[in-house]
Amino acid sequence: MKKNHVSINLKKDEIVIKLNDESKHEEIIETLKKKLPELKKLYQDEKTPILVSGKVLKNKEIDEIENIIKEKIDVEINFDMPKSLGLHSIKKTFAKQIAISETKFHRGSLRSGQKIEADGSIVILGDVNSGAEVMASENIVVLGALRGLAHAGAKGNKEAIISAGLFDAVQIRIANIVKEINRDEEPMHRQAYISVIDEKIVIE
Repeated sequence: MKKNHVSINLKKDEIVIKLNDESKHEEIIETLKKKLPELKKLYQDEKTPILVSGKVLKNKEIDEIENIIKEKIDVEINFDMPKSLGLHSIKKTFAKQIAISETKFHRGSLRSGQKIEADGSIVILGDVNSGAEVMASENIVVLGALRGLAHAGAKGNKEAIISAGLFDAVQIRIANIVKEINRDEEPMHRQAYISVIDEKIVIE
């Protein structure tokens, strides 16, 4: 059975182009090019915005789809998906509407004495052990345990966040705000979400 890679639906105030989540990008592009005449027919005199949904795309793929449509039809195109895959799973980050930055991925854990820096956001696919340090100009996401030092928003961005699968550090920094953590008072947090509210670091 032939898969439907791209479907076009006319809604009241927008045209939805749904991409099949299981289709390859090449198949989507090829089908989209074939369907453009059909899409163009919907545009006689109105400029109904287009919403592209259904599949998480890389930035490059988003640009390609946008260019193909805009070449034939001058219309506003929106994408119903996060533009960055790095923080895709952490919904709260998007709720705060943080400008999506370059995201660097580090595979494996950081041992004591190791330091990693990133201009943008960083995702650690492992633990940050005691004595290790992570510094980023934007957000820090640790999928494992954060026991070492994390400094997010290092260039002064107080909108930056730190997120950890398990939070058990003694000190945390966002921009120029430092919070010392008293082990006896602060319980170990699973799924910690750390941000600045009213000039104070808050752990949720």
